[in-house]
This record gives sequence, C-alpha cells and structure tokens, in this order.
Amino acid sequence: MLTISQVTKAFAGRVLFEEASLQVNRGDRVGLVGPNGAGKSTLFSLILGEASPDEGKVSLEKSATVGYLPQEHAPAGDETVLELACAVSPELIRAQRILKTTPEDSAEHHEALHLFDEHGGWQFEPKAKRILAGLAFRESDFDRPARTLSGGWVMRAHLARLLVQEPELLLLDEPTNHLDLESLVWFQNYLTSYPGAILMISHDREFLNQLVGSIIEIAHRRLNRYRGNWDSYVEQKAAREEQQLSAYKNQQKEIASLQQFADRFRAKASKASQAQSKLKQIDRMEKIEAPVAQEKTVHFRFPQPPRSGHRVINLKEVDHAYGDLVVYCGLNFEAERGQRTVLVGPNGAGKSTLLKLLAGVLPVQNGEREPGHNVKVGYFSQYRVDMLDPKMTVLETARDMANPVSEQVARTVLGSFLFRGDDVFKTTAVLSGGEKTRLALVRLLLDPPNLLLMDEPTTHLDVGSIDALVGALGQYEGTLIFISHDVYFIRAVAKTVLHINGGKLTPYAGDYDYYLDKSRATSAREALTVAGIGDPGRNGNTNNAKAGISDPGYNKPGLRESREERRAAAEERKAEAKIKRDHEKRARDLEMQILKLEGRQKELTEELEKPETYERGGAATQLNREMLTITADLERLTAEWEKLGEGQAV
Repeated sequence: MLTISQVTKAFAGRVLFEEASLQVNRGDRVGLVGPNGAGKSTLFSLILGEASPDEGKVSLEKSATVGYLPQEHAPAGDETVLELACAVSPELIRAQRILKTTPEDSAEHHEALHLFDEHGGWQFEPKAKRILAGLAFRESDFDRPARTLSGGWVMRAHLARLLVQEPELLLLDEPTNHLDLESLVWFQNYLTSYPGAILMISHDREFLNQLVGSIIEIAHRRLNRYRGNWDSYVEQKAAREEQQLSAYKNQQKEIASLQQFADRFRAKASKASQAQSKLKQIDRMEKIEAPVAQEKTVHFRFPQPPRSGHRVINLKEVDHAYGDLVVYCGLNFEAERGQRTVLVGPNGAGKSTLLKLLAGVLPVQNGEREPGHNVKVGYFSQYRVDMLDPKMTVLETARDMANPVSEQVARTVLGSFLFRGDDVFKTTAVLSGGEKTRLALVRLLLDPPNLLLMDEPTTHLDVGSIDALVGALGQYEGTLIFISHDVYFIRAVAKTVLHINGGKLTPYAGDYDYYLDKSRATSAREALTVAGIGDPGRNGNTNNAKAGISDPGYNKPGLRESREERRAAAEERKAEAKIKRDHEKRARDLEMQILKLEGRQKELTEELEKPETYERGGAATQLNREMLTITADLERLTAEWEKLGEGQAV
C-alpha cells in the first residue's frame, strides 16, 4: 500500500535519510522508533505529501485513504464533539451542515441528503458515539462545542474521527499521550481489530508490545526493519549490533593491512602499481559503519535530597469530597523513608486526589495531614505549568534554584533529556508540551525534594528520556509515590503497589509483578485499572495503608462496624465488582462483534455496487440476504451495547 523507495532527504543542512526504503502492506502494524531528531516526524510529512524527498519516491496505492493524528495541536471550531467525530470527509461535513440549515423540501436539502446517504453517513453517528464513549466522553459531552474542550480532549475527539473514518493507512504520533488508563486499554483493544494498516510513533513499550508486528528503526539515515514487537526488536538489535561490530573490526583490520602494504611499497618502483592497487581496493570498499555506542542513561550522580525522618508523611482520619461525591471517608495513610510506591486502580478511584492530599495541593477537609521531620515535598504536576517562567531560557530555568549547580552539570543533565547545543538558549515560552515536561523533570532532579510525588511523569517523554528518568530515580535516595500508565516505567521503579478503589486502600508489599500475581487482571496494562483484586495475603487489606504493611482497620470513631458487617460489606463490594467486570467484558466483546459486522457490511456494500455482481446468477440475492442478516444483528447488538452503557442489566 505504501512504498518508500531510495529516498534521500536533508533538513536544515543535515541528511536525515539516504537511499532509505520501506514497504507497508495492508493490515501491517508497524512501530516507528528512533532518537529525537532522527526524522520520524519528517517521514510522516513525506508520507502525507507535506514535504518532498530530495531524491527517490514515496508512493501510495491509488485511492488509498490516509489518516493522521499529530502529537499535539489539532484544530477545533464551532462544531460539536459528535460532529467532529463524524467529520470523516469534507463532502460529509458540507452535507451535514446543509441538512441542518436548509428546508427539507428544498433541492439543496435533497441533494445533500442523497450525498449523505451515498457516503453511508447514517452509520457514522452510532459508531462515533460508541467510540467517543470508549475514549471516556460522556453522552452530555456529545453536543458541546469542540472549542470549549481542553487540548487533550480535542485530541481525543480527533482520534475518534479517525477511528470512525477507518482510513486504510493510519498514522499515529504518540497517540497515548492524551489518554487516561481506561481509555488507553480500550483504545489498545480496539486497535487489535482495526481493519487497516497502522504506522505509529510511540514511547509506550507495552503499547508497542501488544500491537505491532514489526519495528522500523531510523538509524544511520536508513530505515531498518525488525520483525516482531518491541521486546523482539531490542533482542534483534543487540544481535545485529554485535554482528556489525564484528564485521566492522574485520574490515578495519583488512583496511589497515592494505594501507600498511601501500605505505611500505608505494615508493618502490617495482611495487608502486601494487601499492596503488591496494589503495584503490580500499576506496572501492563499501565501508561498514561502527555501531553507535549506547549512551549511558545518566552520566553522573544526581544531587541528593536532605535526609528526612523515618516517618515521611501521615494522613489521619482524612475526609475528602467534591460536592456530593465522597472520595475518602476516614482515610489513614502513612509513608516511610525510601518507599517507592505506584498507585493503581480504576479511573475516579481517588489516585490523583490522594497524591494532591499528600502534596498539600488539596486542603484536608477533615482529619490531619502530618509531614514528618525535615520533609521537603515536591509535586511534579505543578511544575509543568506553574514553575516555568516563559521569559527564562532552558539553561536559566534549570539553574534557577537556591543553590544552583554549575553550568556544565546543568547542561549535562539537559543533554540527557534531549536539550542539546543551542536548545538550552531557547526561552520556555517556545517549548512544546513534551519539552516543558522534560525541563520540569530536569529542575526536579537538580534540586530534588525528599518526598517526590509524581502524576504521569512519562507523558510526552520519548524512550531515551524515560530511560534517563529511570536512571535518575535509580539513584534517588528519597521517598517516591507516583501514578503512571507506563508498565515499563512502573516495573523499573516501583517496589510496592497501592491499589485504590472506592476510597479503600490495599497495599502490596511487593513489586508490580507480585501485584500481577495477586490481581485478577488479564494483562499487565489492565491490572492498572482493575476494580476488583485478588487476596493480597498478609500484606494488605481494604481499609488502611501504612508504608505498604497491613493494619487492622481504620473506621472513624462512631462509625465502627462489626466484623460481620464488614464481611457482608466486603462481599457486597466483591459482587458489585464482579458484575461490573462482567458488564465491561461483555461491552468489549460487543464492540468487537459490531466492528467485525460493520467491516463485513462495508464489504457487502462494495460488492453490491459492482455491475459484475449481478451477472453471476444468484450472487446478488445471496449478498442481499446476508446484508439483511447483518443489519438485524447490528441493531440487536447495538441495542444491547447501549443498555450496558446505561448501566442496565441485559
């Protein structure tokens, strides 16, 4: 479907691609990787026709449709969220507007109606509603003007538009950046049955592991293909680099031998022609490049925070509610020095609220928040917006602290987070969202608190920056509590897990794989949002969390329950969680069935539009019968899916 043949492209005086080639076929799932500045975005521009190669050719199969989701900044106007999701082509957008603004008996209205019907417009709205729901839009959001949404929600609406459109080639640039955990799981499951080809840039290794069948790495100005997912790519790359190093060393020995002969005998008349022949032999060789040495993630020891007391922070009998929505009632939580805990649980369980209560960003409505001795709190989310002066340069921002590090140290750390050369003299006002995130992390690491609270720290970071952060946190001697949807990052950093659901905390005194063994999730990603969990054994309960160790219950004075009442309440929560899980599983199954039926419906429509179909005896009749069956099945399954979405038993 897509062919890139012998393409050479230079940008800003630097050659990004040199005789690079790539083939993407229908149904392929391809991950595109490479360091920052390697040319990933330029390659997308070449495919989209926004840039032209200096040499070579980029060709798409005739009439193939292409959809593109940029990493940031998609447009939004006066159209509603649902209209944006249904805006799959300019013709349909115009037809929709005409149908809404013209009298039903006008010729213009009839013409628009015919066009809308011809392009299958009636199928798009129910499909768009299902996809928007999967991406966490509420039904009340459907009629909101898109321009009133935040940038992240606008990106979700555009993602919904692409999934409704179903282009034959889907280009995705960091598509998970703007998704919460449950939406990410839904999106990942949805893409497993996507009918077209996908070419994606992603820093999320788990996402790549679950979806792609090959990895394209931009290296040495070429496009190198590795079969398999991310983990397979890492293994193959290591083997390829070992082979390349061996071949490079052998060639260098041969070149040295030829050069030595030429240097020794070029002055002798009897040997001069042989010496010249050796030099020509060297010139004719196709030189093997030395493998690029893998840079260490962190190049020096980061500054360490002052030592805190053993008890870092304590929440006692804390209540917190947003209006009538009670998140915590009588919450008890204690963190001890050196703890490295990831917070997991379904959306709305209270993970971010707990982090903000610990940070002091949210005031305690009832109860006590007690920081320990000599505790300095750092909350990462606030750095992204509040702590960057738009007039200061990157370098000035990195050194803007009470005891600034040297310029050399600051530039070394900035380099680890991809601020290199003259990048350090940019003002923060011109930085992208990802660059601001990286700069905020640099500030935090150069002047670290001894209680570090981080909410999705890897969002907008590429693979190299995530590795740099993992390396820095590996050296960190303070206490870390964080939320993340990056399974690789969690496994590399977390030593304990705290599951949160319905205002209840269940600590697990083991790493993420230990938690996976105890949870009922079907995958490492889904375990992050699972509502019901397995028995944590001696290491936790559903009432209280104290440094990852169980504690015998917490209820507020006057609200203590008997053991029987607590057991009955636990059984009720367990039953409710099972019903919810069953409904969620059935909804996912229905979505997949509906998606397959819609794909078959599209195929049948195309067959029925071909004149030759009616030349084959009985073929059209058989196809029409199948179409009627599929239409009936779609109506039945869609009705069941909508009931599940409304929380009804079916």
